[in-house]
Amino acid sequence: MGFVDCFLYLCIMRIIAFRTLREFFEKPAYSDSEVSLRAWYHDVKTAEWKNSNELKKQYKNASIVGNGRVVFNINGNYYRLVVAIDYEFQVIFIRFIGTHKQYDKIDAKTI
Repeated sequence: MGFVDCFLYLCIMRIIAFRTLREFFEKPAYSDSEVSLRAWYHDVKTAEWKNSNELKKQYKNASIVGNGRVVFNINGNYYRLVVAIDYEFQVIFIRFIGTHKQYDKIDAKTI
């Protein structure tokens, strides 16, 4: 983003959608994920990553799985969060949040 774009958009990463995270941690079975998911959201919304290398500087344990997908470990690696990132437009699309067992049943590259 250029200077004018940063001024207009305040240089924040747009995350689509927080509602997905909220609906997950509001379920009694997953309520222990709320603090970690809110912390992730707060950190990431101010990120200005231009590519996956910059992301990895901040999140060394994140896994770049291809097709624009990144897997974040949440709550001490108990949960997995899969997102699709468009670095050019600074947008993150939440694709999946779940336990490791649930994560093992999906294809992170295509979800």
